[in-house]
Formats: sequence, structure tokens, C-alpha cells
Amino acid sequence: MNTNFRIGYGYDAHAFAPDRKLILGGIEVPHTQGLLGHSDADVLLHAIADALLGAAALGDIGQHFPDKDPSYKNIDSTILLKRTADLLASHHYAIGNIDATIRLQRPKIASYIPQMRQRIASVLGLGIEQVSIKATTTEHMGFEGREEGASASAVALIYA
Repeated sequence: MNTNFRIGYGYDAHAFAPDRKLILGGIEVPHTQGLLGHSDADVLLHAIADALLGAAALGDIGQHFPDKDPSYKNIDSTILLKRTADLLASHHYAIGNIDATIRLQRPKIASYIPQMRQRIASVLGLGIEQVSIKATTTEHMGFEGREEGASASAVALIYA
């Protein structure tokens, strides 16, 4: 039995900004604003990438994909997630599962979660049953509740 299991935790937050698409979980979600960031600002994929990198003790997405590097300007975060998975594979790790939560007041995203799960599973080469995504509001508290931005957290299990 394989006992070389490792877990990692990731978190990301971005402010809302006009004239940007809202990208969450690798898909576009209709909304009046998007998230501000150097890349497409997909908080969910960034949190997942950080959880995977943390589990393998390989740093964080800022280390591997710095926002000072112009090659990452407006990049699709599914590319960053795929590169993260490839990095883990090069260190002989496989992904067991991912569990993530998105926090935002609006828009309501429950109906988009199945598509997000499928997109993430596809990018990582996983079964959809290995990817869990939940969404919650903050009951109008904090920056998410004031509709100033969104955040996401994720945990990941990897094994060698």
C-alpha cells in the first residue's frame, strides 16, 4: 500500500474590475465585472495550483509564474494549472483529489460548478469524482460580501 501521501493548501483573492471577463474554474461566468490580475485572475485555479505546489513543497504560483514576467500577462490560468501538474509529475507525484471553495456574494455560480469540475478534471487528467468545488457567500461580510472581489481556497492530496 502506498503511504507517501502529502496534502497542500492554497488560497487566492482578487478584486473585481470593470471591462474584464469573469473566469472561474477555467470557464467564463457571465457577470458585470471580472477579476483584476496579471493573468486571467482565476482565483479558483490559482488556489488549486498553490495547493498542489504546497503539497509537493515546490513553492507557489508566484515563484513559478511571476506577475512581473510579461509572458504571463492575461494568460489563461488553465495553462498555469497544466504546467503545475506537469511539474508535479516530473517529481513523480500523482494527484489524488482536490477540494475547493469559492467565496463571492455575486454572481451565483452553483449552476456553473459541474462545468468547472469537468474543466479542471480535464486539464489535470483526473476523473470528475476527484474534483470537488463548493461556493459560498459571506453573508455580506468582508470584501467578498461587499462585492469588491472573490477568493478561493483549496486542499489537494498528492502521492508518490
